[in-house]
Amino acid sequence: MGPALQSQNTMKSNVVELASGDTRPLVLELLAQRQMYIVFQPIVDLQTRQIFANEALLRCKSPEFEGPLSILTSAVQSNCMGELGRKLREMTINSAPNCPLFLNVHPNEFDEGWLVRPDDPIFWHEQGVFLEITESVPLSHFQMCHSSLREIRSKGVFLAVDDLGAGYSNLKYIADLDPEIVKLDRELIAGLPKDKRQYQLVRSIVRLCTEMGARVVVEGIETRDELTSVIDCGAHYGQGFLLARPAYPSPSVFWP
Repeated sequence: MGPALQSQNTMKSNVVELASGDTRPLVLELLAQRQMYIVFQPIVDLQTRQIFANEALLRCKSPEFEGPLSILTSAVQSNCMGELGRKLREMTINSAPNCPLFLNVHPNEFDEGWLVRPDDPIFWHEQGVFLEITESVPLSHFQMCHSSLREIRSKGVFLAVDDLGAGYSNLKYIADLDPEIVKLDRELIAGLPKDKRQYQLVRSIVRLCTEMGARVVVEGIETRDELTSVIDCGAHYGQGFLLARPAYPSPSVFWP
């Protein structure tokens, strides 16, 4: 099969024909059919052991998609990432627990202008909203997003840089974006209790972020030893299966 035919078949799989004869992006049709839903995973204050916020995570019942990444890829290919993001935010805010929320935002949403609309659901949630921007996207892309981010943040929405330490890392994100929160990826945490050099690295990153005015969330905490090491490193918040698995409604926190 040639590349052109492969591309055509891929695009066909991203749309569905409705009874009226019209076509609609598959991701939007599955959302309308309630095949997509939101679960919440607590982010825990490591000093008080209480829930600081909840991260909203996308899930799908349909076998059409393997997971959230494939859903987002399909939305980008179908040129409907902005519309999908808006609908997911509305779904999330309407079912959100009574605490601050962390919402993942795909960079393509900035290109389509949905986030800066004054009626966006992120401005409805009175408990506070943190937009998560992944660190694994090239920094050059965010030069186009800075004006949008400034406008959004001027209205009380906060910024979190996600996935610091996943793949390549660029600490220039912290200086350029000046986020309120930095989230450290699981890759920096796995093996932390036994690796002194890794421990010193994480401790230094936490200290650097703190000195630059950002609080640190450590993701992917799965063992008691990891939790102890993360606390010793000075991290402010923790998230992971050890503390709470994603669920709806938001689950209680288990503290070992």
